[in-house]
Amino acid sequence: MNTPGTIDRPLTHDPQKQAPMTPSTHEPAGSATEDFLTSGANDSRQNRTREMQLIPEALARAHMHDRLEEARRERQANGLLTARRMQRRAERASRRARRALAMAVMQ
Repeated sequence: MNTPGTIDRPLTHDPQKQAPMTPSTHEPAGSATEDFLTSGANDSRQNRTREMQLIPEALARAHMHDRLEEARRERQANGLLTARRMQRRAERASRRARRALAMAVMQ
């Protein structure tokens, strides 16, 4: 189906030399949808609802809530790490104290 003069292979790529488009015989005349009036679009742009105007604020609030929640989880994780570190330090100090006591009793 790649014969010259089709959509895939036009005879020329110059639009001025191509044949003009003719209306299709498959559609009845006037079957296209009519253009809508733009006044309705202008009215809807001017009459935005309060919710639409507050969408950026709501998005910012949700983003801030997520950031605060992330910071809280990070603080909690850091506190847990600090507690574990201090527990290990206390256990080492306890072992040193027991060893020192055992050495004192042995002598």
